[in-house]
Amino acid sequence: MKNRDSKTPDTWLKTAKTLSEALPYMRQFAGETFVIKYGGHAMGEEALLKKFARDVILMKQVGINPVVVHGGGPQIGKMLERLKIKSSFIDGLRVTDAATVEIVEMVLSGSINKQIVTAINEAGGKAVGLSGKDANLIRAKRVTRKMKDPDSNIERVLDLGFVGEPSAIDPDILDSLYQSDIVPVIAPIGVGDKGETYNINADTAAGAIASAIQASKLIILTDVAGLLDKDKNLISQLTPKEARKLTKNGTITGGMIPKIETCIHAVENGCGAAHILDGRVEHVLLVETFTEHGAGTMITRE
Repeated sequence: MKNRDSKTPDTWLKTAKTLSEALPYMRQFAGETFVIKYGGHAMGEEALLKKFARDVILMKQVGINPVVVHGGGPQIGKMLERLKIKSSFIDGLRVTDAATVEIVEMVLSGSINKQIVTAINEAGGKAVGLSGKDANLIRAKRVTRKMKDPDSNIERVLDLGFVGEPSAIDPDILDSLYQSDIVPVIAPIGVGDKGETYNINADTAAGAIASAIQASKLIILTDVAGLLDKDKNLISQLTPKEARKLTKNGTITGGMIPKIETCIHAVENGCGAAHILDGRVEHVLLVETFTEHGAGTMITRE
């Protein structure tokens, strides 16, 4: 039973206005698929996880098909420290040997994946945890990096071990879930041609899936408001051409570069639009999807 005394009439009107504003967007996106990369500090806070789970369920209830792909770098790092396994990074990618990749898979496909699945289920939804290895969802190949020796100027190839990138996406298992109430929650683990396990960057995995299934949106949740210009003002919308120009002139730097590259690749390969949102903001998914002003930065083809 509703508690009719818990809110003021002004609050009721505000809520009704919000729902009315959301209606056109509910109709627009009904039947569309959103790939949501869940990561950053939002993953480490229980309250934000619960709100994220409710938002995902709401999307499902109004006809959107959310596909969640999650990261877990900090949690992997803590487990490696606990087991006294040393790890290093090259260009933001964790060098992953045979021992490390076992821990990576255990943490990503195990504890983190099931934590998100449980949160969605406890909030009233139906979520199923998947690894990229399940039904060969993510076929992967080894990633290498080239580096020049500053003294000899000789270029050499650096072996990152079992760090991979998607070589092919088989969306059959996702297709089978679209007509159900189930929300897939995917750990970014891939399988190689010889059955080897690869650790894949979650942004990269989400972008590859979004392209393969021609998703309406790729949404990357991170720890910044979006893409900022040199005066620290939010850039609300831009095209791949404009984004590349900002990278070239130094506006886009550091860890934002691979995120933007992922977004560009997605929209140039079949995804309708890509968004970078601040996952620390409560209900940011709903603000972006169901309000006129939206949130964060959106990258579109034109």
